Amino acid sequence: MLSRRGALLLAAGGLAQLSLPRAAPAAPVAALVADHRAEVAALLAERARALTAGPAAPPVEAAYRNLVLGPAGGPDWLGVTAELTVRVVGYEEYPVVHPRRLVLLRAGDGWRVEREEGTGGPAPLWDLGTVRAASGAHCLVLGLAGGSDPAQLAAVADRAVPAVTAVWGTAWAGRLLLELPATEEQFGRLLDADPAGWAGMAAVTTAAPGAPWHTPADRVLVNPEAYRGLSDFGRQVVTTHEAVHVATRADTRAWTPLWLSEGVADWTGYRDSGRSPRQIAPELARDVAAGKVPSALPADRDFTAGAAGIAQAYEQSWLACDLIARRFGPDRLVAYYRAVGAAGAGAGREQQSDRVLRDELGLGLGEFTELWVAEVRRLAG
Repeated sequence: MLSRRGALLLAAGGLAQLSLPRAAPAAPVAALVADHRAEVAALLAERARALTAGPAAPPVEAAYRNLVLGPAGGPDWLGVTAELTVRVVGYEEYPVVHPRRLVLLRAGDGWRVEREEGTGGPAPLWDLGTVRAASGAHCLVLGLAGGSDPAQLAAVADRAVPAVTAVWGTAWAGRLLLELPATEEQFGRLLDADPAGWAGMAAVTTAAPGAPWHTPADRVLVNPEAYRGLSDFGRQVVTTHEAVHVATRADTRAWTPLWLSEGVADWTGYRDSGRSPRQIAPELARDVAAGKVPSALPADRDFTAGAAGIAQAYEQSWLACDLIARRFGPDRLVAYYRAVGAAGAGAGREQQSDRVLRDELGLGLGEFTELWVAEVRRLAG
């Protein structure tokens, strides 16, 4: 799951496929594997341990597993496919799995890694440079050498976690794992996406593939260039917004409308900020002043990265959730969000939304939309 934040909350291409040398007739594969498996396993175990080396290295457990050896162009070459598993201690129950392909070259009496590349999916942070870590009371930030100081982001995240817990309770882990690449291009590689499509996004929350597969690992990926362009207040809102997505993982389902999931994240981020609705929703206020008033809540497609009007979609969603919190209370907003996730897919999105709204708030989707449109019109001043 990706969360996307436009305007103030600004939410590559994959690694090249490794071209192995053409296999040449040599020793039978079975003999090759038997002769060198122990050496290769020891070499890769040492390579995995190197991820934890250095005074600023993060607290990780890493291993290369499920090794498959084969010839790769002669007796001095070996090809290896493996899974690199990395677990951040204290933040992940299960390791994240990264499929890898390696080429080994004989070096004296042993072997050395000549090349290592991923075989698909997002790149691990360790592929992009030397990783350094900064710990906070409620977070761990993994950054790259040459980038911004991860300790500064840790201070922001430490304020975000209690703010989220105050609204959403203690049923979540109450901690954040954040990754801070040095460049926008690296941010794109962590997403396995074209960075140009995410240029305006300051951060996203992702679920990295873990083992077993039904236990995804949440982490917040920060786009360094977009994040640097924010004010201190904007950075706090961004980080709190993403922390909400982590905290509500268990209550968010495929049928949860994005206006609701993004709206509650924004509402929590702006809560108690003292900002007026026109300050929080400036793009929407300008539209209303120009006579452009929406007639329906934002659709999921309105939140697509790079979509026209994405800023307004987030602002409309914030206003909808703010309306619920003011009219019925913050506890009812939280209860409504959880009820949507627990309700199941239903026969259709609108019918399901109408039913849950009636059950939780005592009014249907049509009536709620009318109240929301009236709130939108008030932004004109």
